[in-house]
Amino acid sequence: MKNKKIPEITIMRLSTYSRILNESLEKGEKIISSKGISTLTGVSPDQVRKDLAYFGEFGVRGIGYNIEELKYNISKIIGTNRNWKIAIAGIGHLGGSLVTYPGFLARGFIMAGIFDVKNIGEKYGDLYVEHIDNFEKIAKEVGFDLGIIVVPREVAQNVADIMIKSGIKAILNFAPVMLEVPEHVEIKNIDLSMFLEILSYYMSLKHNEI
Repeated sequence: MKNKKIPEITIMRLSTYSRILNESLEKGEKIISSKGISTLTGVSPDQVRKDLAYFGEFGVRGIGYNIEELKYNISKIIGTNRNWKIAIAGIGHLGGSLVTYPGFLARGFIMAGIFDVKNIGEKYGDLYVEHIDNFEKIAKEVGFDLGIIVVPREVAQNVADIMIKSGIKAILNFAPVMLEVPEHVEIKNIDLSMFLEILSYYMSLKHNEI
């Protein structure tokens, strides 16, 4: 896998495979075939095998994959076999929902810091909302790995700059603006309106409006 460029869509599918493997384990199942993964995910069996082949040889021809082993290997590949500390900036409706989302911990992500310019001292679980001006100081103490930005667009770049200066190497951005970050920082922009427009496009197709 060294120096091999893996398509991002493959990584996204690995995450999906990991979830359905976990569900299969919870049902007490031990073996699954590529066809079985296909049925549960909508990804073709050939594509399932191709995705896994990027990272090595898994499973036994004619038998399938040991679910526990495959889940373990996928978790190592996508990095969820360790815990990542998250800091979130912006504690409005969406930010508040993200802070309390139980799926993060289940996937190896620990909410370790909450920041805003208002509601300072408000408690979410074991954490208190801290002022964004204290981000760098607290980051040195906690060691944040990832940042989530859920602030108004006009302050999003400033928040990103603070996170990067504090050592964060990956950012998930919900603000409706494209942020400028150094090459060594990974960033993913989540534009909810864009996804709604994509759904609108497909609905229009079904109604023969295009």
